[in-house]
Parts: sequence; structure tokens; C-alpha cells
Amino acid sequence: MEDEYEKLVIRMNPPRVSVDNAASSTSTLIKVDSTNKHGSLLEVVQVLTDLNLTVTRAYISSDGEWFMDVFHVVDQDGKKLCDDAVIGRIKQSLGPRSARGSVGVQTAADRTSIELTGLDRPGLLSEIFAVLAELRCNVVAAEIWTHNSRMASVVHITDRATGQPIGDGPRLGQLKQRLRHVLRGGGDWRGAAAAAAPPSAHLARRLHQMMYADRDFASPGSDQGEPLVTVGSCPDKGYTVVTVRCRDRPKLLFDAVCTLTDMGYVVYHGTVFAEGPEAHQEFYIRHVDGAAASSEGERQRLARCLEAAIRRRSCEQGMRLELRCEDRAGLLSDVTRIFRENGLAVTRAEVATRGSQAANVFYVTDAAGKRVRGEMVEAVRAAVGRAVLRVVDEGPGAAGETALSGRLSSLGSLVRLRSGKLLYSLGLIRSCS
Repeated sequence: MEDEYEKLVIRMNPPRVSVDNAASSTSTLIKVDSTNKHGSLLEVVQVLTDLNLTVTRAYISSDGEWFMDVFHVVDQDGKKLCDDAVIGRIKQSLGPRSARGSVGVQTAADRTSIELTGLDRPGLLSEIFAVLAELRCNVVAAEIWTHNSRMASVVHITDRATGQPIGDGPRLGQLKQRLRHVLRGGGDWRGAAAAAAPPSAHLARRLHQMMYADRDFASPGSDQGEPLVTVGSCPDKGYTVVTVRCRDRPKLLFDAVCTLTDMGYVVYHGTVFAEGPEAHQEFYIRHVDGAAASSEGERQRLARCLEAAIRRRSCEQGMRLELRCEDRAGLLSDVTRIFRENGLAVTRAEVATRGSQAANVFYVTDAAGKRVRGEMVEAVRAAVGRAVLRVVDEGPGAAGETALSGRLSSLGSLVRLRSGKLLYSLGLIRSCS
């Protein structure tokens, strides 16, 4: 009955979306007004993320039954949106036709999707792909994340001979059993799992959920620098205040909002500034039941979970390798075996096929988690093929890291100054300053 009432409210008050290219000389302004429900902010951010748009500034307000989000966005080239098709997709995805019901859902009726979680170790990905090749499975797409010695992945496969999905029968059961055996090869009998993926799961959100359920946040990671996450309280207004500062990167806002939503928090007010190399996010949140975080332990857990969510997609120690070639049976098994034999560990991977072509991205370190040496990479390229395996080294230099640490304090002052006008109008500055 509650769902029917919610649908009626949405029909009576459909979302209003405007895309304005005149308000700013450097970015496109997107405004979304709608009735409020848990997850509304995530749905909007998810649409912008899936369209590969970067949010340079945002203002969020959702007190009461209505919310208004304002986003300044640019495309992948850092420019305003000029593509009418992209603008049309924004309006269609966020406007009244969609009713915000299934934004960003990824369906895969033509493939079988398997989720894998377990203890990460050197060579694990090679063993997984070897099992799939041995059992005559073709990997059409996959995404693999690692963080804090844990691994989560979603792998989309078809039958090699027919190109059809693998039905829920003895063969699929055998496949999952073999994959569980591989995952437990590192002694992880408690956490290893291989299961069919939900058919309507959004991939990035599902990977966050899998790693959160696997408690990759439970112990501090090896990288104790970024992000800087603080969680405080605003007792006069009944809010928990979350502040995130770190180097900006694509999909950063999605990772933070996704974690807050899946942990059962609602963002009532927020500001985001990411107009330079650093990003600053500030959220005023409560539980879905309207209560603020009740203890210091809960605030610490929230900070650890946000730190983990941001680091999962960061590969600062990894070197990016791009593989572009004709797809063939066993390609991934062969390539990842060569990585393993030359001492490379895969920290994150994105696997895709486009027609007959393989378009794969791997982030790699050495077995100790350090940046790989040039001779190691050249040995791998010689074995795989220099023409098809390209190095795109995206890791930050030491100079950039030093400059970042020196700029964060001044960034905080600037953000507080800019966000002060908004928060004062909301009645938050006086009680929390």
C-alpha cells in the first residue's frame, strides 16, 4: 500500500529537470526538483556518473517531503555539455517519464553473471580465468576490485560454443563449485563465495555492496594518507556531519553517496566542490529513521566505511595497462598468466568486448603491492605483444602528493567560505560554528 501511495505522489508531483548552459561559462547547470524518498540522491548521481559526467560543484537540500539538487557538470574533456543527445538522456532519465524508478539498471538477459568475493592474493585472477577457460566459458565482460586484501568481482559469461547464457543447471553448479575452490585456495574458507548475480543490479553499486558485506573496512589499509574523512555532530539540528577531502577523480561523489545510502543514511544537506585537483564534500545526514549517529563508535565506523569506498576505486600505486586486440578463447587466461609469471598483481580490472575486439584495462603492482619496475612491464609486453598492450601510467608523482598535502588546509578555508552562504540560509552555520 505504501508503494502505491508513493507512486501516486510521484504522478501528482513529477520530477522537474532543467539543463542550463547559460548560467556558467565553465560548466553546465543541472537542477532536479522532486518528491523525496530514500535513495533519490543516489539515483540522480548514478545517472550523471553513468553518462561519464564530472560534478565540479553541487548543492543538495532535501529537508521535508521535497528535495532540490543543483549540479555543475562537465564532460570527459572538462567542457560544458553541447551534445543534445546527452542532454536529452539526462532529462529523460531524471524527468517524469522515468518516474525515477529504475535509473542505471544493467540487465544481462544474454549472459550469465557470477559474483565472486574472497581473500585477494597474487595470481588469483589468473586462476579464475583459467577455470572459466577450462570449462568452455567465454568472458564477455567483468569488473574486479581489490582493497585491504579482499577481492570482489562480477563476471559475465556465455557458453563458448553457442554464445548463449549458461542455464541454472548442473554445469552452472559445477562452475560455481570450482570457482569457490579457487577462492579458498588462499585459506579463506569463511569469506569465499561464488554466486549468481542479481539480474537488475547496478554494477558499481553491487561491487560496493559486496565489499562492504565482506568487511573490507574492518582493519586499516596499508595506505594511511588520503582520503581525509571526519565525522562529527550538529546536535542543535540533529545532524551527523561528514566531511571528505581527497584528490578529485571521476565517480568520487557516486562512491560516497552510494555508501551513505546503503548504510541507511539520508543526506539532508550537502555541498561539493571539485573545481581543481582536490575535492571537498560535506554532508549533513541522519538515519532513515531520522536519528543522528548515536555513538563515537558508530561515527568511527562510518568514517572507515567511507574511506574504504573511496580507496576501492583508487589505484594510486598501480600502473594502468590497456589491452586492445582481437578477442579469442582463453585470451584472459593467457594474459593474466603472463602477468603472474612476471610478478605482476592485478589490483583492479575492467574487461569488455566490443564486437570481435577485446577492450580490457588492468591496474597492476608488483607482488608486494609496490609500483612495478620498467623491466617487468617490458617483459610482459614482449610476451603479450607490444602492439596490443599499452602502458598508461596514471599514478600521481611524488611532487603532486606533496603539493596536495600542502593545499588541503587552504582548500578547507576556501570551501567553508563558499559554502557558508548556503549553510547560513539553511540555519546550520550558527548552531555548528
